[in-house]
Amino acid sequence: MSESLNPLLADLHRLTSRLLDIVPAAETIDWQVSTAAQWRAHGLGHAFRSAELSTSATLDDLHGIDTQKQKLVANTRQFIAGLPANNVLLWGARGTGKSSLIHALANRYGDEGLRLVEVSRTDLEGIAELGGVLASLPYRFIVFCDDLSFEADDAGYKALKSALEGSLFRNAGNVLIYATSNRRHLLPEYMSDNRDARHVEGELHESEAVEEKVSLSDRFGLWLSFYPFRQPAYLDMARHWARRLAADHGLTLDGPAALDDNFDRKAAAWALARGGRSGRTAQHFARDWVGRHLLQG
Repeated sequence: MSESLNPLLADLHRLTSRLLDIVPAAETIDWQVSTAAQWRAHGLGHAFRSAELSTSATLDDLHGIDTQKQKLVANTRQFIAGLPANNVLLWGARGTGKSSLIHALANRYGDEGLRLVEVSRTDLEGIAELGGVLASLPYRFIVFCDDLSFEADDAGYKALKSALEGSLFRNAGNVLIYATSNRRHLLPEYMSDNRDARHVEGELHESEAVEEKVSLSDRFGLWLSFYPFRQPAYLDMARHWARRLAADHGLTLDGPAALDDNFDRKAAAWALARGGRSGRTAQHFARDWVGRHLLQG
């Protein structure tokens, strides 16, 4: 009997070896060293994957969003101090600093125990599992969901909705969810959603479709809105990034490279060609400006 099992055991061993080759090994994150990680699908569950912060931007680098920055910093400092704080939704125009602001927080408060865990929309089904893992760790964690946008039947939509109000995250005490989106309610909104709205004795009663779409964003305690930059704020941002990049690469901003009216005209034309003014557009223009003048010598 044992001899007849040998071929089966050999096949099982080969199959196990192939599975181990296909499924990457789970990583152990040293949170004393790492300030950021990703939470990704792994085998039959989820696991951490090491990650670096995608930007070196500091809070001082982010101009034109002072009100949003002040509110988010205050909420984060309350959280780090162990005081009541809110989950936050940062929504609005693209390129206005939503994601950079959250990364800058991790850069600023990493020494005070703040850690960042990025979870993509497709991995949100594992967010409850993540909450259980983080609850036992001696750090303060921001679970960062970037550029969220759902369809109504997304499994991640229901998982995030549950996490925002579920007892697991409330009881953890050391976890908050910060999310960014171009949509205020995270779901597409259609004209047809309003067809079932009713007026009852002068009061507007929203349709069930509208109520459902509002229900997810409404679970974030703090909303921060971001809008396209006006011209002065955009030019201020472009000048800031030009100064920073010039200092990093040893460029003197005088003569043809001076930050004068010509610089402003070029920056405005760059934004017009890109179809909008934003901090991201300002940084892209500054890279081009500094790079061209460095190349010209």
